[in-house]
Amino acid sequence: MNEVMKTLTDHRSIRSYTDEPVSPEQLDAIIQAVQAAPTSINGQQVTVITVQDQKRKQKIAELAGGQKWIEEAPVFLLFCADFNRAKIALEKNGQPLAITDGTESVLVGAVDAGIALGTATAAAESMGLGTVPIGAVRGRAEELIELLDIPEYVFPVAGLVVGHPADRSAKKPRLPEQAVRHSETYNHDLKPLIDEYDEVISEYMQKRTNGADSRNWSEGISSYYSRVYYPHIREMLEKQGFKLE
Repeated sequence: MNEVMKTLTDHRSIRSYTDEPVSPEQLDAIIQAVQAAPTSINGQQVTVITVQDQKRKQKIAELAGGQKWIEEAPVFLLFCADFNRAKIALEKNGQPLAITDGTESVLVGAVDAGIALGTATAAAESMGLGTVPIGAVRGRAEELIELLDIPEYVFPVAGLVVGHPADRSAKKPRLPEQAVRHSETYNHDLKPLIDEYDEVISEYMQKRTNGADSRNWSEGISSYYSRVYYPHIREMLEKQGFKLE
């Protein structure tokens, strides 16, 4: 197994960081990797806002539901889907921006931002840094947009905490490969594999919490997906110029 594969397969989320800063060279390298990642039609529909100011990080941590590692780590990266540059390009060519009138624009932007976040994660971890992705930047997205002066046709997709790990958390078990890798056609016989995984995660949680929590994967997923936990997303997108027709 080469070093790239070792980095990718050894990922774990880090929620405890030292005071050691991320060097400018390391941060530059992460952004260079992000810019080298693929994007739809080479549209490069991604913006990364780097945040190192302590007060701003504290506010982002608050907006993300009190996730203290955002303010404790030296760097926070916000990955945005960005059609503002496309708007400028179309204006140069005398064309109206129409892609943001459809849902496809949200998919294009979110996919590009997701690829960028994954690339940044791999780049950071290849240098010995720790990371944890933050989906809760969408929780109070309109306040975040105001805080970071994000323009129309741009919206936050996810964040990434970056820093030097204070400790290496245990690697969380993943679903059985057969539940994720489907050969030729979709495998619909998934319940036995999920049952198996629920037992693995329950045991993992018991060890991680010293017996305080035995929640399995299905129970964890149910606590989120039995409701629409960010019901205001459409309103936020419309305020940012996305009509979603």
